[in-house]
Amino acid sequence: MSLSRRAISLCAAAALTGGIISPAVAQAQDFNGIVDSVHTDAAADATVRMAPIGSYASGQLAESAAEIVAYHAGSQRILTVNARSGEIDVLDASNPQQPTKIASVSAGADKEINSVTVREDGLAIAAVQQNNKLENGEALFFDAAAEDLAAAELGRVTVGALPDNVHLTDDGAYALIANEGEPSNELNADGTAYMEDPAGSVSVISLTESVAAATQDAVRTAGFEAFDAPGMLHEDIRIFGPENHHNKPSLDLEPEYVTSANGKAFVTLQENNAIAIIDIASATVENIVPAHIADHSTVAIDSSNKDDVAALRTIPVKGLSMPDSIHAFTSNGQTYFATANEGDAREWGVDEDEGGSGVYTDEVELADVIDEGQVCNGALGDVNLEELADKKVAGNLKLSNASGWNEEEQCFDELYAYGSRSFSIYDAAGNVVFDSGSDFEEVTAALNEPGVFHHNADNEGPEFDDRSDNKGPEPEALTIGQIGERTYAFIGAERVGGVFIYDVTDPANAKYQTYVNNRDYTVDFDEDNYEATKFAGDLGPEGFAFIDKEDSPNGEYLLVVGNEVSGTTTIFEVEDLLNSDNTPGSSAPGSSGSSNGALAAGGALAAVVAVIGSVFAALQIVPGVKDQLLNVLPKDMRSQVEKFLK
Repeated sequence: MSLSRRAISLCAAAALTGGIISPAVAQAQDFNGIVDSVHTDAAADATVRMAPIGSYASGQLAESAAEIVAYHAGSQRILTVNARSGEIDVLDASNPQQPTKIASVSAGADKEINSVTVREDGLAIAAVQQNNKLENGEALFFDAAAEDLAAAELGRVTVGALPDNVHLTDDGAYALIANEGEPSNELNADGTAYMEDPAGSVSVISLTESVAAATQDAVRTAGFEAFDAPGMLHEDIRIFGPENHHNKPSLDLEPEYVTSANGKAFVTLQENNAIAIIDIASATVENIVPAHIADHSTVAIDSSNKDDVAALRTIPVKGLSMPDSIHAFTSNGQTYFATANEGDAREWGVDEDEGGSGVYTDEVELADVIDEGQVCNGALGDVNLEELADKKVAGNLKLSNASGWNEEEQCFDELYAYGSRSFSIYDAAGNVVFDSGSDFEEVTAALNEPGVFHHNADNEGPEFDDRSDNKGPEPEALTIGQIGERTYAFIGAERVGGVFIYDVTDPANAKYQTYVNNRDYTVDFDEDNYEATKFAGDLGPEGFAFIDKEDSPNGEYLLVVGNEVSGTTTIFEVEDLLNSDNTPGSSAPGSSGSSNGALAAGGALAAVVAVIGSVFAALQIVPGVKDQLLNVLPKDMRSQVEKFLK
């Protein structure tokens, strides 16, 4: 049954309760995390659709209070990383319309948790960063299904510096941790080198078959020392930093996110615009391949935050994909992996105004590069440089000065922006087989409507066009899910918000399906006023967990989203239109704009569910009334209400 029909069923059930519904209605009027009008767009032949059904709010804003999420089917618990508190919030998701915090697992004082994952048997592993990020981190093991979560910790092992992401292989035999190894925040006295720069690496941890911590001797390190020799890296892989930094790949490569399939791990090296391929059994880095580079002379972007329009244009600039999240999958027996191409500048050092020696950053603005005569003659063809530097064209566009520089000519022969504003699919060897190009910005530009939906807004402010000069929608979160016989990619836009869904069953011909955004752009952001800002909905999607219907608490496909700026963990229900009463292209999925009709029922559904839950709770004290209510419902409605009550 579709979400819209289910909403009607629940409304009918609510209506039949008569006068006793009034207290529940009053309770349902409290904001439940689902905005009144969920924004959506979809292809005419979309085969899935999605709507939010429940949300948990940490009560913290802009504090990374909901980042990476994981789900344990056996206990029906969601694990949400609360990075700033150094804890993992454990949510009871047995009723996905109303996830409830039941406990927290702590890393300890002055430590941060950056990531968490959980095995089918409940063995959970968290990536723990020390207060001093230059020190080696930890992998924390705990039992996610424990009755007493305060005593759930099983032990810890030491891993590399700044563990940023943890991943489990499909067979549950290994935990893989991407140790980012960022340099110190301080530069040397003259501001030309890092004070310290630990090596980036990937920890390969052999796990026990029981719910128990690994031992230290089960930890091996896949490092990048073999790539320090000259000529080992492709020319498009970026090794860069302050003037006198070391230029050693083993120290400069910074693992961000890790995934695996069929014995190989694939690791994003975000700032380096590269992907490492690792043999898991031997814990050896086999290859490092360059990540996708977009050509914006053919792939249009919205390059101006000053033109007062949601308009895409082609410009003679490349886009470094600089991927963040990565997820591997299999199609027709072949391994592929997909990346969310966020982009990220480097900025290290203490500002001189704060008593430091200065700041290193590779970020520059396009207009400054042109105004300072740093574009090589003829490098951009016959383009009018003065026109390009206009702020209403691309003058404010953020570029990296670490790519495209011609040392001999002392000028840029190519200009590179941060992020490709897309997601990409690669084969197992690291060859790009698909890229979404301009899709994300085309969708949000088409949805743009003053006071309703704001194209390229920031996650800490709803202003229209604010991020067009700086990575646009900024795709960051990504996961893959199997729905029926088809495979789908879910990609989160960190800034403007929302989730894009693509059918990637045929990876080389991936197809856009739908976009859903649980955000109210009329609400201003004020991190000091949670009670007002909470009505904005979800801000800053950071981490995803896909739940198969076989593991789902309500028997439906679900997507769990951790939102770092709003501090919310929101559950979406995903409907398979190929195997339901609805046919592709029917009802709301064929339309563009803020959700009306069927998909608008996503927000209505959550409110109705809250009403029904309260009503039935009240009915438990009135003998026989609940059964009488169920008996008067039509058979299909009754089955849906009974399913909800389980």
